[in-house]
Amino acid sequence: MRKTDKKMDNELRTALTNVCETALTDIDGFQWLTHTVNYSSFPQSLKITCVFDTNAQLAAFSESNEQDKLVSLIQSTLNNLGIPVKNMARHVFFDSEESCMNVHDGNWAKRLA
Repeated sequence: MRKTDKKMDNELRTALTNVCETALTDIDGFQWLTHTVNYSSFPQSLKITCVFDTNAQLAAFSESNEQDKLVSLIQSTLNNLGIPVKNMARHVFFDSEESCMNVHDGNWAKRLA
């Protein structure tokens, strides 16, 4: 990873941590989020995964307007960093601890790969 990539990753991680803290207090069942990216094709390769505790909590979230609010919060956070993403919904994914446990025995590294 180049020095500029490392700097961008640190800024991105810090900004997404703030999004995570907001979501933890505002969204029922939200647990954490993470990102993956290939900096040779950034920002097109950016993938942000938002994780809920159970599938039921994820389903309730998906049926509410909270999903649009969370995606908008992520979009504005990236805009503040100067990261242009045209269709944020294509970069944000939702998952649950329950699904990871059932399919990948709780191995998030394997699930996110």
